[in-house]
Amino acid sequence: MAEYFYNTRTREVEEGRNSDWSQLMGPYATREEAQHALDIARARNEEWDQQDES
Repeated sequence: MAEYFYNTRTREVEEGRNSDWSQLMGPYATREEAQHALDIARARNEEWDQQDES
């Protein structure tokens, strides 16, 4: 099964771990999910911030 990563330096999706780990977000199950890595991270951060305020 392929894993997909979002490269924060190149802003491209990679199949497999091809770049340095410090530049990658993931793994994600699909290419589409990896394309939305920043949106996913933003949503999670907002959720955690709301939990911290509780």
